[in-house]
Amino acid sequence: MAVDLLLGLQWGDEGKGKIVDVLTQNYDIIARFQGGPNAGHTLVFDGNKYVLHTIPSGIFHKTALNVVGNGVVIDPVIFKKELENLDQHNIDYAGKLLISRKAHLILPTHRLLDAASETSKGKAKIGSTLKGIGPTYMDKTGRNGMRVGDLELDNWKEKYKALTEKHIKMLNFFDVDIQYDLDELEQEFCDGIDKLKSLQFIDSEAFLNNAMKEGKKILAEGAQGSLLDIDFGTYPFVTSSNTTAAGACTGLGVAPNRIKEVFGIFKAYTTRVGSGPFPTELFDEVGETMGRVGHEFGATTGRPRRCGWLDLVALKYAVEVNGVTQLMMMKGDVLSGFDTLKVCTAYKYKGEEITHLPYNIEPENVSPIYSEFKGWEADLTGMTDEKSMPENLVNYIDFIEKETGVPIKIVSVGPDRKQTIVR
Repeated sequence: MAVDLLLGLQWGDEGKGKIVDVLTQNYDIIARFQGGPNAGHTLVFDGNKYVLHTIPSGIFHKTALNVVGNGVVIDPVIFKKELENLDQHNIDYAGKLLISRKAHLILPTHRLLDAASETSKGKAKIGSTLKGIGPTYMDKTGRNGMRVGDLELDNWKEKYKALTEKHIKMLNFFDVDIQYDLDELEQEFCDGIDKLKSLQFIDSEAFLNNAMKEGKKILAEGAQGSLLDIDFGTYPFVTSSNTTAAGACTGLGVAPNRIKEVFGIFKAYTTRVGSGPFPTELFDEVGETMGRVGHEFGATTGRPRRCGWLDLVALKYAVEVNGVTQLMMMKGDVLSGFDTLKVCTAYKYKGEEITHLPYNIEPENVSPIYSEFKGWEADLTGMTDEKSMPENLVNYIDFIEKETGVPIKIVSVGPDRKQTIVR
């Protein structure tokens, strides 16, 4: 049995959590393969709204197992709060939430280093979520990190102390004043560790490969979006992990030839949180309306998202890099009411028209070239099948399919899991 993969194709916030929730009924195992509490996956059903950061989005289904893979970084403090939120809603996770021993731990001092680094950059800051993600991945690649499996060893506190002392020395290199109470931070951390140790730790690569041999269906869940990939995103305004399809292989221990379907999630328009270039960004009433109607605020940071028209140049790039086999379009309902819609189909790059994503898409080098489409007035939120969709929406979808060469199999018309049209 192969692994199917679901990931975002823009700058994150595409609606991956909802689609994982919708698809989970078709899978035995949901596995997160990268990122950490900088992710925010929002799910809405039965009148309730849930936000997950590290826990896979299949946790609300009674039968699916959920695996936090080796490519994920875990903050025990935030993880504990996530679990306590599930407790409040009587979600039974004890037997179906499994943690890879090879996943790295975010220490309190990782968050301090993140804050110091970002503050020291001044106007050149990259828009970090300040969750300690970057410093944790730096320790991972520097072979200094602490992993979940270390918590099963007698000397884990010694390893923790040595790494913390190293971080405190590093803080002195930043010419910024970061106030903190280490004793308080460490107490929260230890409480989080106690909660984390109540769950089952696994050798996740062996677990997942054995599951495939047994014929289990696995869905790999990505975080952030392809344009935030450390290698293929808009560097340096990116995250610290591989958010593309390749990251699923290294983040779970799954061979490339075991990947089957690649589900690519994108919004009917484009958003971005934090700093970084954004060629189709709107600064007018249209952009404000998108943000207001789409409730565009970061699920993790609460920051307002920047909004703009759909960028097909960037979308086709993400489709190609990931080998996407099926597309899923989110928030089509947000575009209802616009007389005219625009789609960026090419860039003017240094005076030349191009249709590929260049090395640098900063505004001094790139300006978007648009195609226009007629909008639709219909309220999509109550529609349940594609026969009900307005003609202009169908035309919009057809154009995207033709340009990308990939079918759009799902159209989301609202936040609830029921507001999903399967084509």
